[in-house]
Amino acid sequence: MVRPVLSCVIAVLLLPLTLPLARAQDTKPVYRCPGPPVLYTDQLTPNEARDRGCRTIEGALVTVVAAPRPAPRPAAAGGSARPASDPANRIDPAAQRARDSDAHRILGEELRREEDALAVLQREFNNGEPERRGDERNFQRYLDRVAEMRAAVQRKEADIAAIRREIAKLASP
Repeated sequence: MVRPVLSCVIAVLLLPLTLPLARAQDTKPVYRCPGPPVLYTDQLTPNEARDRGCRTIEGALVTVVAAPRPAPRPAAAGGSARPASDPANRIDPAAQRARDSDAHRILGEELRREEDALAVLQREFNNGEPERRGDERNFQRYLDRVAEMRAAVQRKEADIAAIRREIAKLASP
C-alpha cells in the first residue's frame, strides 16, 4: 500500500524537472531573416536559414506590438456627424411641418389603396368559401387556393396595421 503512494509522490516531485527538458527538445529555433519586410519564422530548416542569410534568435524575449487603431473616419456629407444641438444641423420648423404633412398625405393614400385591395380580396374570399373555378375539379387545388387567399388577406391586414402605426407615429410628436 505504501509503495504505490510513494511512487506517485516521487513522480509528482520529478515532473517539474522533466518539463524543461521536454520543452527544449520540442521547440524549433526562431530565425530572423533580412530583407524588406524582415521575417521572423520557425518554419525554416537550418540549411534554408543559412542560404537566406537568417540568424538564430536565442534567449531573446518576443515582444508583440499591437497595431495602432485607425482614426475614426468622419461621416459622409449626408450623415449626422454634428450633434443635434448644433444650430447648423437644425431644420426649419415650417419645413419640418411640410415634410410631416407630405408624409401623412402619402401614408393616407397608401392606406386607402391597401384598404380597397383588402375589400376586393375579402369579396373574392367570401368568408373562406370562394367560388370554385373550372380548373379546380381536384378538391385539393381548391383548398390550396383558399389557403393562398387566406394568407393574402392576412398579409393585407398586417400591411394596413403597419401603415396605421406609421400614421400614429406622425401624429404624436
